[in-house]
Formats: sequence, C-alpha cells, structure tokens
Amino acid sequence: MNKELEHSFVTNLEQNQNIVHKVCRIYTSDPDSHNDLFQEITIQLWKAYPKFRGDAKFSTWMYRVALNTAITLYRRSKRSIKTADLDTMNFKIKAEEYDDEVEQQLKLMYAAVKQLNDIEKALVFLYLEDKSYKEIADTMGISEVNARVKMNRVKTKLKKILNP
Repeated sequence: MNKELEHSFVTNLEQNQNIVHKVCRIYTSDPDSHNDLFQEITIQLWKAYPKFRGDAKFSTWMYRVALNTAITLYRRSKRSIKTADLDTMNFKIKAEEYDDEVEQQLKLMYAAVKQLNDIEKALVFLYLEDKSYKEIADTMGISEVNARVKMNRVKTKLKKILNP
C-alpha cells in the first residue's frame, strides 16, 4: 500500500481512536484484553481501509468495523483469540492515555451494560455516543424504527438491572 494511504489511515485512526477505546471498554474487563481488542480492531480497520469509499463518515465506518470485530471475537471467546503484532507493520500510532479514573463515575453503568447481550451493548454504545437513530440504524444495518424499538427495550432492561 502506498504511503499516502497509510498516512491517511494513521491520521484518521489517531483522530478517532477514542471510538475504539470505548468499544474495548464495553467488551473487555481488564487492561490486557482491552489492549488485545484495540490491536485486533486496528488490524481489521487497516485491512478494510482500502475499501473505505467515504460514503459514510469515517467515524461511522469505524464504529461498524470496531463493533463487528468486538462482537465476532467475543462470541468466539471460548476459543483463544489470535492477534497479529502491530510492530510488524510500518506505522506507529500515538496512543492517548486511557484514564480510568475519569470513568469511575460510569462504573455502575458499565457493569450494567456488561450484562446485556452483544447487540444491546452496541446499541447502548452508539446511543451514548449521541448518535442519531438514523446513524445507529446505518451502523448496525437495521431500520431506524427497529433501532428505536430495540433502544427502548434496552433502556427498560437497564433500568431493571440498575434498580432491582
């Protein structure tokens, strides 16, 4: 791949890496798993990047790849997860520090979200990212009406989890 494509990818990833960190936070429970999933999502993004047409915003496309990668890997969590080493690639990504203290106030919410199934987790994640129902529907590949109905059901489920 050419240097221009590589530079474009690294720039987009650096600007939007919090999306990947948030997906990792929802689907993992320890720093090593977080780092492994971040690395795997980055690899999948890199592999798919040449096919990114720009029909949607980069961040919307990134959400879709990240969520699909997380869901696929953790549905197979009974098996070992194989990851490639990013050091073998020629680009380095400047990582932002992941400040867990800032997110302590969200600990209860994350614990409740972890009790949801994979699709429900993805819905909550996109909703918390202030995505419109149209964007949620596009990212998840469902209708806007279906996204609204599913989100209302998830909200009810979370209320029951948080207020038993």
